[in-house]
Amino acid sequence: MADDVLTGKPAPLAGVPRRFWVLGIGMGAVLTFLAIHAWHPEWQLLPASTSQYSAGTLLAVFLAALICEYIDSSLGMGYGTTLTPMLLMFGFDPRAVVPCVLISELVTGLTATLMHHRDGNVDFLRDKNARGTAILLSLLSIVGAVVAVRLANKLSVPGLRLAIAMVIMVTGIFTLATVRRQLRYRKSHIVTVGAIAAFNKGLSGGGYGPLVTAGQVVSGLSPKHAVAISSLAESFVCLVAIIASLWLGKDINWGLALPLAVGAVMSVPLATMTVRWLPEKAMRASVGVMTIVLAIVMLIGGSA
Repeated sequence: MADDVLTGKPAPLAGVPRRFWVLGIGMGAVLTFLAIHAWHPEWQLLPASTSQYSAGTLLAVFLAALICEYIDSSLGMGYGTTLTPMLLMFGFDPRAVVPCVLISELVTGLTATLMHHRDGNVDFLRDKNARGTAILLSLLSIVGAVVAVRLANKLSVPGLRLAIAMVIMVTGIFTLATVRRQLRYRKSHIVTVGAIAAFNKGLSGGGYGPLVTAGQVVSGLSPKHAVAISSLAESFVCLVAIIASLWLGKDINWGLALPLAVGAVMSVPLATMTVRWLPEKAMRASVGVMTIVLAIVMLIGGSA
């Protein structure tokens, strides 16, 4: 979708009011189902696996996923890094949280990819660099995610997260320092950040977006392209990690995965619209700031 040639601003998006109507109807349906779940649990309108949670807990999980995914699909980061510790604070079993976060990110990543392409934030069919970067990051995820799942019980996760948080911090600072500079595309940088990020994603469920999105920006890609590419690549990382987890016999808590996926998916249309309207320099600055914030979150979590 081309920009307006007279004003230089993004052309109007078709169906903007419809997105708000769909979101409103969806929110109403979710609240209705949760109310029925609270008042008449014997009706079993929701899957049986959700019966172990109260309506309030399911609503909190739904809203947390919606907010975190809006940020993630808008800036290419923040979902797993912020949502995972939130779920742990809600009292969920750490062994159940990561697979459920991965499942919800798989669904929303694919949805966000389609919406970003539809809204003109990236053109995977015509843009060679965007398409090549997405394929490269997706291929790197195979090795990184599988190795992480196999080594999850043999590595010091807090120590590893601290090291990766420092890398993310440096990347965020460099992103802010080069806001006004046009950087040359470097595929070697993509390979490095993609491998590290995929490994950390499979290990902890988070930390992928900040490193990959900011890493693409400092490697010369447009921030809008980087956000869209991160959605596609991250969904592939999640798919590989889920398959590896199932192969190793790990169980999935579908009662947690369902509200996460529903809440996250509902935020995607508004998030991709946000990316469409944000100016390029504002996008790059936002990516840099958010990267640094999430690096601090990871440092605090890793040292706790």
